[in-house]
Amino acid sequence: MNTYTIYAELKQGINGHDFVKAMSEYLDSLPKCVSYRIQRMKLGFRSQNIGEWRIDMDFKTMQDLDDSMDMVLYNKDTIHKHIAFATMVDPESLDHFLYRDYPDKD
Repeated sequence: MNTYTIYAELKQGINGHDFVKAMSEYLDSLPKCVSYRIQRMKLGFRSQNIGEWRIDMDFKTMQDLDDSMDMVLYNKDTIHKHIAFATMVDPESLDHFLYRDYPDKD
């Protein structure tokens, strides 16, 4: 499994429930996303300066992840949902990570 992880801070005045609703609509539109989680930092407990919000998206293969990213870029309905995400988070706070199960089968 390949897990694409994003950490982010919400922009001032953005409601957490609205953010989760918009993110869920966006992530539900990715047909090759096996599962996802949206989590919020608990009690500000962290060892590094990373965003309060964490989004994990699971994909079976790297090709599935790539296909989903292409769909976001070239599908007008999906790109609008992605733009909604971008308007809710502080762009300076975004961190992206790619993880895999270890040992993997590849």
